[in-house]
Amino acid sequence: MPLYNNNTVNIYNSLSGKKEIFKPINEGYIGMYVCGPTVYSNVHLGNVRTFMSFDLIYRYLIHLDYKVRYVRNITDVGHIVDDVDDGEDKIAKKARLEQLEPMEIVQRYTVDFHEILHQFNLIPPNIEPTATGHIIEQIEIVKKIIDKGIGYESNGSVYFDVVKFNETNHYGQLSGRNIEDMLANTRDTDGQSDKRNPQDFALWKKAEPEHIMRWPSPWSDGFPGWHLECTAMSTKYLGEKFDLHGGGMDLKFPHHECEIAQNEACTGHAPVNYWMHANMLTLNGKKMSKSTGNNILPKEIITGESEFLSKAFSPSVARFFMLQAHYRSVLDFSDDAIVAAEKGHIRLMEALSKLNQIEVNDNSSIDVKSWKEQCYQAMNDDFNSPILMAHLFEGVRFINILLDKTATLNIDDLADFTKTINSFVFDILGLQAETNDSASHEKLEGVIQMLIGMRNDARTNKNWKLSDDIRDQLLLLGIHLKDGKEVTEFSIS
Repeated sequence: MPLYNNNTVNIYNSLSGKKEIFKPINEGYIGMYVCGPTVYSNVHLGNVRTFMSFDLIYRYLIHLDYKVRYVRNITDVGHIVDDVDDGEDKIAKKARLEQLEPMEIVQRYTVDFHEILHQFNLIPPNIEPTATGHIIEQIEIVKKIIDKGIGYESNGSVYFDVVKFNETNHYGQLSGRNIEDMLANTRDTDGQSDKRNPQDFALWKKAEPEHIMRWPSPWSDGFPGWHLECTAMSTKYLGEKFDLHGGGMDLKFPHHECEIAQNEACTGHAPVNYWMHANMLTLNGKKMSKSTGNNILPKEIITGESEFLSKAFSPSVARFFMLQAHYRSVLDFSDDAIVAAEKGHIRLMEALSKLNQIEVNDNSSIDVKSWKEQCYQAMNDDFNSPILMAHLFEGVRFINILLDKTATLNIDDLADFTKTINSFVFDILGLQAETNDSASHEKLEGVIQMLIGMRNDARTNKNWKLSDDIRDQLLLLGIHLKDGKEVTEFSIS
């Protein structure tokens, strides 16, 4: 029997603004779409948190024995600077500034994106389509929207008529906005725009002569609007109606709002049953921003090469830190916070490494079944990873008292406990045990520095034999000392 039969998952639906019981369209099968990166720069830590949140969700649904088709796109054309309909495509702008082909930019940052997510142990999606690989599908959707009377061509570009759409539908249903208020608060363009209404958004943009990325269409040589790609790719691979659509909170408006409008204009019904949004990551209490310098890259956490960090941290520690907060909560990153997370991570991994030392007893004094149910209840409640972690550390307490022999488990309960805690830590949270190596390395470095200090004292006291013995013994262990004018450095071979 699949696990989902015994686990009712409740999901906070951004569309309704409340938790709802999750019921897949097709029993046992889930279609899940998550908006991927626009590959014109290195993926930032906030992006990693968003994708990690949906990795957690994906992992748990798989654990419950659902067959999940997970689609996450790559935006490699169509995303205009500052998320507006006028101006340069983000990738084309980067290519112009660096004097490269746009696809060189795309390749460079797509590779970076995959490398970072692999380091943080995210499972790849089942399908990772690109916007440039689905131009034909996007053009066909534009044709349908024009045929429905909701799209119009203007000087080679095609726009979605928001006011016309709103006559029979609700534009703003996801973000809670009202079209009349939006129009009233929009500056009049004095006829300088090709749009009928300021809130209309581009389905197809005519390419200016200098624009490198362009494709032929019935309206002009141009490129698709940013919102169009997700409508084309989600419906192609998941159907006109699918279960889950996720992304960062910043995509709720206009991107996801426009997706809903495009789908409803084409099909006459809502495209998605459950909309999910991950919240933002701040740095030292402030919004992350490259322009202000309040910014840290994922790689810098691993290398420790950042003014905001006291040392390097393993990807698993960073993952542990992020999953300590609920995906819908704002999370603040700081050196103190990740140092504390590392201590918790080490404590958890050290406890798990001792599971095989627990001795079996005829009787059980720990209620494993109740503890196990609490772990599932946490994840069933809108994937509440911080509550789950609290229960896992209760499991750490169980391990310690079992090792102290102040508690007992019979063979069946021990097997169930071991399987459950390992599943939640490694399969669902996606943490990795090898980060213990980081802690061991730190301890080794401390021991070496202590021996270097003893050797320096010996040299100061002209105890050359002890000094040479320490150096030679370290060398036998593959630790090479190099004396400088002020400090002694070491390397490990």
